[in-house]
This record gives sequence, C-alpha cells and structure tokens, in this order.
Amino acid sequence: MSAAAPKLYRAIIDELRAEIVSGKYRPGDRLPPERELVERFDVSRLTLREAIIGMEIMGLVEARRGSGVYVIEQADDRFATSELDIGAFELTEARRMVEGEAAALAAINAQADDIAELREILDRMIAENREEMHDEIADREFHMRIAQTTGNDAIVLVVETLWDVRHRSPLCENMLEKSRRSGVKPRIDDHRAIIDAIADGDAAAARKAMRDHLGRVVENLLVATEMEAMERVKAEAAELRDRARRFAAM
Repeated sequence: MSAAAPKLYRAIIDELRAEIVSGKYRPGDRLPPERELVERFDVSRLTLREAIIGMEIMGLVEARRGSGVYVIEQADDRFATSELDIGAFELTEARRMVEGEAAALAAINAQADDIAELREILDRMIAENREEMHDEIADREFHMRIAQTTGNDAIVLVVETLWDVRHRSPLCENMLEKSRRSGVKPRIDDHRAIIDAIADGDAAAARKAMRDHLGRVVENLLVATEMEAMERVKAEAAELRDRARRFAAM
C-alpha cells in the first residue's frame, strides 16, 4: 500500500522550510505575499493560512507591521510538521460533512424531549455569550446532543472525536484562539435554525442549516486571522506615534 500524500499545509511548510534551510530565505527575509504563494502552491487562502500559522507555531516566521511574513529562525531538523496535527479549517471541513448528515438523521428521529433539550442548551449558549465565556461548553453539548439524537453510536463517536481534536491539536487550538480573541462567539441564530429544522422533521433543511453554520465558522476563522494581523499593525503604529511624541517633547 502506498503512503498517503502529505496534507497540503504540511507540504507547503516543508517546501518553504527547505528553502529557508538552503539559504534562499534567511532570517529577516520576507516571504512572498499571500497571493503569490496561493498561486505557486495552487491552494486556497485557507490552506495557505494554516501553513503560515503552523510556521508561526514552529517559531520559523512572524508577521511584522503588516508588511508581510518574515523569517525569524534558521530552520533545521528540530521541527516536524507532523507535530502540528490538524488545522481548524481542515477540522471544520470534516465537521461540515459529518454533522450535516447527523443533523439530517436527527430530524428524522427527534422526539419532543430531544427538541426541548436542544432549546435548553441554546439558552445556556446565549448565557455563555452574554458572560463572555470562551470554553464553549454549551456549544459542544449542542452538537453532541444532535449526534445522540441520531440514535447511531458510531456517529456520536465520530462527532465527539472531531470536537476533541479542537483542543488536542496545537494548530487547531491556535487558530481557534485567534478567532476567540477577535470576538467570534457561537452564532445563536444559526443554532436556532438548526433546531427549528430538526423540530420540523425536515432532514434536507437540517442538513443545510448545519452545513451553512459550519461554512460560516470557516469564514469567521479566515476573517479572524486577517483581523489579528490588522490589530498587530495598529498596535505597532500606535507605539511608533507615541515614541515620536515623546521624542518631540524632549
């Protein structure tokens, strides 16, 4: 049996790291802009963003003053892309497929008590958002309750495993933390639409509501990583202005 092809983001990291090792990019050098790298590797912005964040976690690069991504370390064999595990975009893509079908099956099997419990969990989710809680306990309970409503233990196991990966993978956890810092919270309207479709016994609508919801999660992750870079630039610009004012007052 042939070995599985490397994940796209890992392949990008490995190739860029090899170029750093070869001296093509040295500490302090700027990597090509995102647009050029997307074209070069023929990947989506999401995949490239995972690769860059992975390199940040590994201590190879950092963003500087909004001008791009710069090499900060001479790469060597101490770093292994396999240690990064699964990224948030990759994980959410898998959840979109699995949980979309779980919602459809839940719509067929749901009883009144299932719907009532989902609405109670939604109320707790609203409270967590209001209190700025970031552990997403109610959000996980909501999605697990839908899996349980399918009556299929294998689906429950798969959904639970996907949620566990969120906190086990360094790359995934880093990206989700960026999202939380940008102010992203569980979307109440999305979750309410999922409940309504399940309560109506409409499998197609439940599948669509879940897939639409997780599609927006991916969009939020992309926006969040962009926002963090922008906030970094603003903070550095403010520091420079303050330094200039202090110098002028001397």
